Amino acid sequence: MEYYQKRIRDLREDADKTQSEIAEMLGTSQTMYARYERGASELPIRHLIKLARYYHVSTDDILGLTLLN
Repeated sequence: MEYYQKRIRDLREDADKTQSEIAEMLGTSQTMYARYERGASELPIRHLIKLARYYHVSTDDILGLTLLN
């Protein structure tokens, strides 16, 4: 599993949000958002940025790049 897939799921669960709530914020369907969390579809950059702003974290954090330092 890619790091970001687990990370976006963990962030959502920590915020007590449903997939539907996050999908609505992103302007996509719950089905598509679930595909991002499962790794069946790649997360678009525009959604990565929206998620980082929503959760007040960096895109590097979501992508796991902070683990490399």
